[in-house]
Amino acid sequence: MQKWGLGILVLAGVGLVWLGLGWSDRDPISPLREGYEMAIPYQLPPLGLAGIDAHTCGTCHRVQYEQWRHSTHAHAWTDPQFQVEIKKKSSPWLCINCHIPLQNQQEFIVTGLRGGDIYQPVKQPNPTFNRKLQQEGITCAVCHVRDGAIIGLNGSTLAPHKVVVDSLFLSEQLCIQCHDAHVSINDLLVCTFETGKEWRDGPYYGHKTCINCHMTESQGRILPDYPIRKLHQHYFEGSGIPKFDSIPTKIKNGLSVRLSPLPQNIHIGDSLNLTLELTNQYAGHRVPTGDPERFIRVDLDLIQERKDTLRHQSYRIGEKWQWYPKAIKMSDNNIHPLETRFYHLNTRLTETGVYSITTRITKHRMKNSTAQFHHLKKYPLYITIWDSTQIIRVQ
Repeated sequence: MQKWGLGILVLAGVGLVWLGLGWSDRDPISPLREGYEMAIPYQLPPLGLAGIDAHTCGTCHRVQYEQWRHSTHAHAWTDPQFQVEIKKKSSPWLCINCHIPLQNQQEFIVTGLRGGDIYQPVKQPNPTFNRKLQQEGITCAVCHVRDGAIIGLNGSTLAPHKVVVDSLFLSEQLCIQCHDAHVSINDLLVCTFETGKEWRDGPYYGHKTCINCHMTESQGRILPDYPIRKLHQHYFEGSGIPKFDSIPTKIKNGLSVRLSPLPQNIHIGDSLNLTLELTNQYAGHRVPTGDPERFIRVDLDLIQERKDTLRHQSYRIGEKWQWYPKAIKMSDNNIHPLETRFYHLNTRLTETGVYSITTRITKHRMKNSTAQFHHLKKYPLYITIWDSTQIIRVQ
């Protein structure tokens, strides 16, 4: 930012005379250096296409378009939680580079930082800004359009546009550009999405990738009249918590659940010993992963027929952070790949009757108090991934 230099204002008859050193630029402009500071450069539509928006792609690739439209990627920009966060004064502009990565999607082009300060970007209006494309978030072109061509896993001479086959570009390396971010901006602002690191540190590295689980293979047609071949789903199955009530999502919770068997008849005075065995059987990363505010709850309840809950046991799986006055991770008990945890409900039964033991596992986007603080109303906060009831009789 330019600032006034040293000088004196002198009233001279009918005007003002500036006697001084004029303007001085005390904040040198630093170039952008980190990958997360930069948008994907402007992309032209490949020859043969009218545009690079998802609707244009969907005129031919109907199945993939419908799958993407119901994914959380499609709501990376319009997500109410993100919109609340990005409007905070503490949120720098660079957060948008994962939510609308294409320069085409961004209203301004950032060319540098004044004094190296991320809160003082040097911006100029983007003459090629496409608002429709912005609303699509992680749209088709983010992954599939570069340098006037469509990047694919298969080429075809029948395609109406240029196709470049590049399996390395469309590998998990593309995914972890956003899903492996751990940057401490300042004391109050930390970006911590370490799914990529968790995968690299885990047992599936070198054997399975993000695509194996989150873009599962199927058989189908890339276009209605094309032959059947191997395709990848474009739901990008993930946590399963929808962004809106009306948007169905695909879930990959990664967990296997096992309950210890209970006898149907128990004698009065005996102890009830219920064990829930929870294993991160299928995820190549920790569970939960991604947004540090996500967590899983395990609730075990013993309820006597026609009476209140006699015993309640609750467990929380996730990270806990102090966000103010400095962002610090206070604890972390996320479940590692192939790790097994045991959760118990133990009590002595002193009355005859019929009892129900309920086991409920829920996955949460954030705490209710956090949603209220951000004024997020009618916003899905959790899903139930396991709900079981066992009946026993005490004689």
